[in-house]
Amino acid sequence: MRAPMHGKVLALLVEQGERVRRGQRLAIIEAMKMEHTLTAPIDGTVAEIAVAADAQVAEGAKVMVIEPVKE
Repeated sequence: MRAPMHGKVLALLVEQGERVRRGQRLAIIEAMKMEHTLTAPIDGTVAEIAVAADAQVAEGAKVMVIEPVKE
């Protein structure tokens, strides 16, 4: 998952190691007074969280890594 734009991480809604479902809310980034919710593109497990709440992120910066569910 990469930041869609430069902004501030308002909230991280999941923790490393947590299982997530496609469409689940993962994080909220604020840019230009608008909040943008990042959602899971796939079912999987949060393998890495690369940012912290209140941190500034650049467009395209890694926010987190989600490993696909292995069936």
